[in-house]
Amino acid sequence: MRVINVLFIWKPQKELEDYLRRGLDNLKNLNLIFPEEETEEVYLRHAPKADIVVGWRPTREFLYSAENLSLFINPGVGVQHHIEPFKELVEKRDVVLVNGHGNTYFTAQHAVALLLALTNKIIRHHNWMVDGLWRRGDNYGKSKPLRYRNIGFLGYGAVNQKVHRFLSGFNVDFFICRNSWQGKTEDLPTTAIKYKASQLSEFLREIDTLIVAVPQTPETLGLIGLKELELLGNDGLVVNISRGPVIDEYALFKVLSERIIAGAAIDVWYEYQPEPGEEDRRYPFHYPFHELDNVVLSPHRGASPMDDLERWDEVIENITRFTQGRTDFLNIVDLERGY
Repeated sequence: MRVINVLFIWKPQKELEDYLRRGLDNLKNLNLIFPEEETEEVYLRHAPKADIVVGWRPTREFLYSAENLSLFINPGVGVQHHIEPFKELVEKRDVVLVNGHGNTYFTAQHAVALLLALTNKIIRHHNWMVDGLWRRGDNYGKSKPLRYRNIGFLGYGAVNQKVHRFLSGFNVDFFICRNSWQGKTEDLPTTAIKYKASQLSEFLREIDTLIVAVPQTPETLGLIGLKELELLGNDGLVVNISRGPVIDEYALFKVLSERIIAGAAIDVWYEYQPEPGEEDRRYPFHYPFHELDNVVLSPHRGASPMDDLERWDEVIENITRFTQGRTDFLNIVDLERGY
């Protein structure tokens, strides 16, 4: 029986390494390679014998050195940085790229938390209490009822499907806009009005609460601009848990600062290596969102907790399927579509 080598291109914590070993212990033809050091030199030394690689952001040199590579597992959802290297790679070799949906429960939970923090002005009242301003009332920060709102899901993958289920107990109406409904047979937690991507404007006119959870692709970059945000109306709310550039940055700042919409809660940003400014402060945006009082700012932490072990069950399942000679892996990435 041929030995299958699985290389991890980062050094997991011991608890995670033990969890992965236990989950794969029944596969006798498997050799798990956990690097002794987190360096490119070490990864390149192991690359030629790897059948499966698990990790983030491999270099092109690594990918081409991994001459036996058949399956690459990206443990997170976002794969936009993988698309071009893997398009080049599959022209020469048969390699499958999959991503991980193990963090989608937490991301959905975070989306709901952001929405409720926004509607209930949680951050503002917290800060007033920190400053000793006890029980500032509705004249300062009135909650916005979720009841009777029209909630729109832009994108209906694993995250927004869970957000839909979490919010299904509220007295609200749901609207869904996704790239295509063809072949989609999932049961919806509630009734919902369905739209295709070509009907984006009609979708936005019907809703007042937009929850964005689409992958970053050439088609989604700048998908939501000024005219799209204006369609939400002055009572509109936006929650973005996808990628920052899906919503045009200037347009988002404009509609918030000019009160064209009511507010936004944002977990994804525009500048992930911000230059330090005054007092070494770093802001992941190019406009002063932090000066606005109608936003909830979150530092791209929807996937937390990162040390949850069950999120790795998908990785264990895909490795198991590979050893069984199966090709029906979970969450295969379509390189042409970009997700």
